[in-house]
Formats: sequence, structure tokens, C-alpha cells
Amino acid sequence: MKDHPDQPTAAETAVMNDLIDRARAEADTGGKAGIAAAVMRGDILLARGMNEVHLDHDPTRHAEIVALSAATRALKDPSLDGCTLLTTLQPCEMCLAAMRFAGIARVIYAAGRPDVPTDKYFAFPGLNIPDFREADHKDFTAIGGLCDHRILDIYAAKDD
Repeated sequence: MKDHPDQPTAAETAVMNDLIDRARAEADTGGKAGIAAAVMRGDILLARGMNEVHLDHDPTRHAEIVALSAATRALKDPSLDGCTLLTTLQPCEMCLAAMRFAGIARVIYAAGRPDVPTDKYFAFPGLNIPDFREADHKDFTAIGGLCDHRILDIYAAKDD
């Protein structure tokens, strides 16, 4: 198997389904964003994170950032080379940059930017994944739409 396969593994699909369950549960209980993320190395789950922006009153506490921080703490290493970031919503610009600074070269997401209100979730809605891939001197793999049918409805709404 390649280090970064073009298709999600069975373990990654299982983790994505768990993340979607967690995101839906948060959204159903009045959670502000209902976004969940995880970091895996191979088929091993290293860390999960939920959006904590409203909980911590910190605009940088996106689910992806929380998961990245938890993974680096668990490994006691700021490098996440060889890991994959999974998230229920296509990562924003900040989270993509953090992913790349951590050394992650593969991201898998459920709902994609074209299917959600861009002004709600993205600071630079004119930039797409291909734009970021082209600007990245090493490139990265982005796999979108995994299990998106289970989550699109909670992100499609305009309200928070």
C-alpha cells in the first residue's frame, strides 16, 4: 500500500463515520458548529477534536486545530509526517496551513466547499483546494465527499 493512497481505507471510513456521529450529536444539542476532526497515522487513530470556537471564545479553535494539537501532544512531537487529517467539513484556509505546517500531506473530508455557505465557513471563499495545492511547494492529497450524504444537511443551513 502507498503511504498516501488516493482512496480512504476502511479504518478511515469508520473514523469518518464516527466523526459525523459526533458532529451531528453536537449540532443536535445546540452546538454552534457541529464540526469534528481526527488525525490518523496509517489505520491508527491518534486524536480527535471538536470545534471549540464558541466554547473557548477563540476563533482559532477549529476542530482540525484541536485534533492537530491533541495529536502532537500524544506523540510528544510537533511533526505529524505520515499522518492523515480527517474532518467532517473541508478545512478552511487556516486549518489547511496548520495541517501543512505539521507535515501532513493528506486530508480527507466529508462536506466540501461547493455544498455549504462559503461566507459562513471560509474567510477566502474564492480560493479552492486546487489553489492551495498549486501554491504548496510539495503538494498534498485532498479527498473530498467521504460520507458527505450523512452530514451535508447540517452545514447547508445559513444560520449558526
